[in-house]
Amino acid sequence: MDFAPSPRAADLTARVRAFIAEHVTPIEADYHRTIRETRESGGDAWQQLPVLAELQAKAREQGLWNLWLPHSSHEPKVLEYAETYGPDGGDGLTNADYAPIAEETGRSFLAPYVFNCNAPDTGNMEVLLRYGTPEQRAQWLEPLLDGRIRSAFTMTEPGTASSDATNMEATAVVDGDSVHINGRKWWSTGVGHPDCKIFIFMGHSGDPDADRHHQHTMVLVPADAEGVKVERMLTTMGMYDEPFGHGEVSFADVRVPRENVLVGPGEAFGIAQGRLGPGRVHHCMRLIGLAEEALERACRRGLERTAFGKPLVNLGGNRERIAEARIAIEQVRLLVHKTAWLLDTGGPLAALSEVSQIKVAAPAMAQQVVDLAIQLHGGGGLSDDFPLAAMWTTARALRLADGPDEVHRGVVARLELGRYR
Repeated sequence: MDFAPSPRAADLTARVRAFIAEHVTPIEADYHRTIRETRESGGDAWQQLPVLAELQAKAREQGLWNLWLPHSSHEPKVLEYAETYGPDGGDGLTNADYAPIAEETGRSFLAPYVFNCNAPDTGNMEVLLRYGTPEQRAQWLEPLLDGRIRSAFTMTEPGTASSDATNMEATAVVDGDSVHINGRKWWSTGVGHPDCKIFIFMGHSGDPDADRHHQHTMVLVPADAEGVKVERMLTTMGMYDEPFGHGEVSFADVRVPRENVLVGPGEAFGIAQGRLGPGRVHHCMRLIGLAEEALERACRRGLERTAFGKPLVNLGGNRERIAEARIAIEQVRLLVHKTAWLLDTGGPLAALSEVSQIKVAAPAMAQQVVDLAIQLHGGGGLSDDFPLAAMWTTARALRLADGPDEVHRGVVARLELGRYR
């Protein structure tokens, strides 16, 4: 089991780190401040600031673009896209090679967008890459890879217990040459962005004879289709996350061509599993980067600030807490790298338990490390003067975003117990 990145991946990781330090970090605080001041003054905070497009152009010029693209040995159709839209080297990366890059981008809220490696666009692009028809890829994948449009994934519903996706009430019923769509979704990330043009919608197919895991369909729904309405943007612990955001969307008698169905009616669960495995590695490695950033801030604050005549690190067991944070980060990093290696060498079935394990372990670890950093920053850690409150919220939200911790623990336990039956 070798977790060492290839020479190409090591070079890309170093270049990503340098790019973030030189171009992203210096403008990030001002970027978020401008968004906040625009909202507070009654302006339109949902418009993307020009500096983000400028950074994207610089990243693309340096070959630091669509770094998430999978290696073509796993997905032969990737190569044609990687040569045009991918990173330096003319091919995508393995999960193991992308993992340290994702960690670097996780130290910044803007970096994933700068490199066109942000959720949910990466997951949606991977769905189109793996499961889309040539026509679907030409219409939607290529502009996403090019950064000309953004996308959203509409699955979670306000009226059902979405931890069990079979509870879904929204419908996507094939009716002749079209698909008839009705329902309400929420926590649809990205719908607030002005360039969000396409939704991947998941709904019940209306087939009562199918088994419970073949009753749902994924379909491509243009954001401007008649009957689609963004009802409101949602706050996460009081934060809107402009200009991307998370919204509640209604679909009232929406009709799209049957050609917009992904794979076929009833195939949504299989697509979802293929989408969420690598995506969780991305999320979890970014969370490790987030935790590293939080621990660095905690250490610097603890060494610089004094109270009762001592540096903060020498008070109240803070040295032990810092040590425990370092141990926790290293443990989770090794588990995520193992999961990436299993996905590369054995595919999703080989990493079923590990994928669920990292989904529980990574956000919980990051949340605890950020909490330490907040404590060492005192009242400032709760304010917008530091990014810690937003970091804590990100970690906490990800304990729900791809399914609650309890669901993933249930998967791990079922697979573990199955070894003894």
